Amino acid sequence: MPRYLISFDDGTMVVPDGELPEVGEAAHEVVRAAQDAAVWVFGGGLERQQASVVATDGTVTDGPFPETKAVLGGFSVVDVPSREDALKWAARFAAACRCPQEVREIMPDPAV
Repeated sequence: MPRYLISFDDGTMVVPDGELPEVGEAAHEVVRAAQDAAVWVFGGGLERQQASVVATDGTVTDGPFPETKAVLGGFSVVDVPSREDALKWAARFAAACRCPQEVREIMPDPAV
């Protein structure tokens, strides 16, 4: 089955003070449902937004980079039969996290 990356931009998740635990529990409910449906692969929220960029020569440069407008806030990977199924899971995450979700198909690795 194809795998899909469901993710959100950190700037789109605006949660009023005191409501973050409720949003976290709602997101965990969707994760548990995906686990029960045997479509959950992996996911999580990102701890900090400062990225380290490793160049092809191994040089490491630390951010943040002011020119970056969108920053990944969190993601889920699901293994589902179709894009339509991935969109349905994304809708559940969007409702739980109170922000839009992006859906992208992960290219299969023919060697695996």
